[in-house]
Amino acid sequence: MSTLTNIDQQKLPLSLPPGLLEALDLQYRTPPRAYHSAQHVLDVIRHFGDVAAGPGWKQPREVLLAVLFHDAVYEAGRKDNESKSAVLARAAIAQWLPGEAIDANRVAQLIEFTARHGSLGSEVLDADAAHFLDADMAILGSDAATFEAYDAAIAREYIHVPTILYRMGRKKFLGSLVKAERIFHSNFFHDRYDAQARQNLRRAVE
Repeated sequence: MSTLTNIDQQKLPLSLPPGLLEALDLQYRTPPRAYHSAQHVLDVIRHFGDVAAGPGWKQPREVLLAVLFHDAVYEAGRKDNESKSAVLARAAIAQWLPGEAIDANRVAQLIEFTARHGSLGSEVLDADAAHFLDADMAILGSDAATFEAYDAAIAREYIHVPTILYRMGRKKFLGSLVKAERIFHSNFFHDRYDAQARQNLRRAVE
């Protein structure tokens, strides 16, 4: 089982207390998730590192915390996951990082942006927000086998939804991404993943 307590903190812009990571691990196991788990967070952290080594972050600590908390509260189909995750992030920052001068409002804003994947225009996002949202969606541009495993994992999280309704909603969402002029907001992710993402999405909606 993937765990956040094994993160290599030497590569991070912020020292994370063990208690914070242990609490986050518990969150990402509650309820059990097929996709929105600690492993997803670790994958996004890998993309966080790619951006850090490339175009860079203006607020790396705030973005890192948004990555860590963005799916901390998650029940498939609920509309308040992101807002509750943002509240949890604010409380954790106050508890575990009181002397770090973290912009908790910015962390919450980034987390709440993830509720609007596919509907936010790039013109309303600054560079950090664009790279953060793209890192969260980079799975779309993974190799075919990884994408199919991701798609199947999302379906398992929605097992409580009648199959025909789930398939209709999923196809509508993925189809809207295929039709979008840009899947990824930033040039960094667009150049790396757009072509593969479009192949994956077209195959998924056939």
